[in-house]
Amino acid sequence: MSRRRYGGTRDTWRLKKWYEVIAPPVFGNAVLGTTPADDPRKLIGRVMETTLYDITGDFSLVHVHLYFQIIDVDEENLKAYTRFKGHELARDYMKSFIRRKSSKVQGIYNVVTKDGYGLRITGVVLTTYRCKTSQKKAIRKIMGEIITKRTAEMTLDELIKAMLFGQLANEIFEAAKKIYPIRKVEIYKSKLLTIPGPEGKPQPAVVVSPLMYERR
Repeated sequence: MSRRRYGGTRDTWRLKKWYEVIAPPVFGNAVLGTTPADDPRKLIGRVMETTLYDITGDFSLVHVHLYFQIIDVDEENLKAYTRFKGHELARDYMKSFIRRKSSKVQGIYNVVTKDGYGLRITGVVLTTYRCKTSQKKAIRKIMGEIITKRTAEMTLDELIKAMLFGQLANEIFEAAKKIYPIRKVEIYKSKLLTIPGPEGKPQPAVVVSPLMYERR
C-alpha cells in the first residue's frame, strides 16, 4: 500500500509544470519567481511575496515587502500574470525608528484612485520629541488630507510609485513639520480593497480559482 501511495505522489509531481510569475507593468513585468502546478487554474488567486530590492536591485529597499496575486495564466507560454495586492514595511525596520520621549502618529485611510481602485493605506509619522494630543490630531488630519487628495489625483500605478519610492511620505513630512518637528514619515502599509467592475462600479479585489466554483 505504501509503495503505491509513493508512486502516485511521484507521478503527480511529474505532471506539474513550472510557470514564471510576472509582475505588473508598473514593475517592468519583472519575473517574481517560478511556481509549479499540475493544473494552471490552481494558480489563480495564489499570492506571491517579494521585496522591492529583488525587483530594483537597490539594497536600500530591502525592507519594502510586496504582495502580488495571480489573476491570469498563459498555459501555452507557461506564464502567470499578477496584480499588485499591497505592501508592508518590515517590522524590524519600523522598530529601528522608535525612540523614547518621541511620539508615533498613525493613521489608516480608505481611499480611491483616479482610475477607480480602492485601497487601505496606513501612514506613520514619527516626531522628534514627544508632542501633545492636539498636535497628534493635527498631524493625523494633515496626513489623511494629503493621502486622500493625492490618491484621488493619481492612477493606481502612479500611487504605487508614490507610496513605494517616498513621494507621498515626503509631501506629508513637509506639511507636518510645520506643526511639530518630524523625524520620519513612512507609508507603512497598503492593501488593495476594490477594483473597477462593469460600468465602473467597484467590486471586491478578490481572486478565486475557477476550481472553487466547480466544487460547489
